[in-house]
Amino acid sequence: MTANGGTGGNVTTRCLIADDQAMVREGFAAVLDAQPGLLVVGQAADGADAVRQARQLEPDVLLMDVRMPVMDGLEATRQILSAAASPARPRVLMLTTFDLDEYVYEALRVGASGFLLKDATAAELVHAVRVVAAGDALLAPSVTRRLIGDFARQPRPHPPFAPTLGALTPRESEVLRLIARGLSNTEISSTLVIAEQTTKTHVGRILAKLDLRDRAQAVVLAYETGLVTPGGPASAQTNPDTRPGR
Repeated sequence: MTANGGTGGNVTTRCLIADDQAMVREGFAAVLDAQPGLLVVGQAADGADAVRQARQLEPDVLLMDVRMPVMDGLEATRQILSAAASPARPRVLMLTTFDLDEYVYEALRVGASGFLLKDATAAELVHAVRVVAAGDALLAPSVTRRLIGDFARQPRPHPPFAPTLGALTPRESEVLRLIARGLSNTEISSTLVIAEQTTKTHVGRILAKLDLRDRAQAVVLAYETGLVTPGGPASAQTNPDTRPGR
């Protein structure tokens, strides 16, 4: 993520808002611009405009509506994330409503870092932007867990169980299962009875071994490879190789 220096040496997170509703764009912009360390550098009224502005302005975080004229948010997200070099890729936060769940899941598959309901409070909006700007994924809310599970449940003829999953240790596989259930590092640490720093280390190794950007991609991969089955147990049965501390 590109960090830009603000006044006093503080890091400023540059934001681009893409939504075809002017009131939504302007309302979100007013909230974000009022926060220290956040700066709205552009507003786009459709997906094609979002692609153009993202290339020109190189924002750190892009708030992307799902349904927009000319080009929808899913295609815009795909184009933006596939075209930008890794250091310049923005973190994409999808803006959606409950009736657009399938598009949200597809957006996570192409690299979005999470989503935010459009009726979110100002505090939730600011929190979401800061979370994805920090390189994490916005996956903690229970609604996110439900959405991912719902669409992962759709049958796929031949689940592509990635050979790279074999690179994970038994403990790392268990941590990945818990990530896919939407558990935070604190909740994972409590479940496995390990230190939170140990959990962070496991998460970092999982992302590195599987070449994943963040937890959002880890969740999608866990479901699509069959490592986690929607509606299944929250974690795998403990075996001799997954004792605390291993």
